[in-house]
Amino acid sequence: MVSTIQNTDVKQKDSARAVVVAVSSRAVFGSGAGDGLYGMGVAFPLLQALQRVNERLLEENPAESLLFDVVLITTDSQQQQQSSSIISSTRHYGLEVSRFCFSSEEDFIESLIKNNVQLFLSTDRNEAPQASQKGVLSALLDRHVAPSEQLRVMFCGDAVVQPDTGPMPASRQAAQSFSAQLGEMRRRFGMLDSPLSIVLVTSRGGRESCGGALRTLRSHGLSVDEAYCLAGAPRSPILSVIRPHFLLSDSFSCLED
Repeated sequence: MVSTIQNTDVKQKDSARAVVVAVSSRAVFGSGAGDGLYGMGVAFPLLQALQRVNERLLEENPAESLLFDVVLITTDSQQQQQSSSIISSTRHYGLEVSRFCFSSEEDFIESLIKNNVQLFLSTDRNEAPQASQKGVLSALLDRHVAPSEQLRVMFCGDAVVQPDTGPMPASRQAAQSFSAQLGEMRRRFGMLDSPLSIVLVTSRGGRESCGGALRTLRSHGLSVDEAYCLAGAPRSPILSVIRPHFLLSDSFSCLED
């Protein structure tokens, strides 16, 4: 059973142009709802950064329709019983959430598909791979990201340059589509003072591998702000410095590399 509630406090986005991002409510809010309000969870910096991108896009063009459209997905049975607290907490913190979706753990992928989700973000190591297997682009959230004025998205170049063998998986098609939209957003801003930063990291191979990944992303309409060629070196030092909000890769252990 899937139930979706529209947030009437937020202006709804253009469904034909918006980039729909679903975030697990367990990542947004901590456990327990004292005084009817949940505490802030690890996804708060992400939601604030998404909102900042939207604000800057609308500052540049008040008629802009290419905006992030955030959906809150709740599968936790206890939080579902306190759905009014979820909604009240979202309003209390001023989070720009367009819709609240409540579903069972068995039906949460159906909820993603019904809401035309283009990116699903969670801290749950079971949910993200399940969604990816069904063709929904998914990633794990970094639990240690500090509040930032800038949305930082990292791409794993090793996954980007994988050779195509046979039909393209649905998840990879979704990644290419999301990359194109993200690239279009990034082009709305100049080189300096952008609220959106795209970072590429390649763990294996040398400069040729990194160059191939750059060319592949550009062919999808996405240019990067920074690129790191690690040539076999561990990724954790770079991650600890950049602290991307999420890393798009075929691996769901990458943020702990």
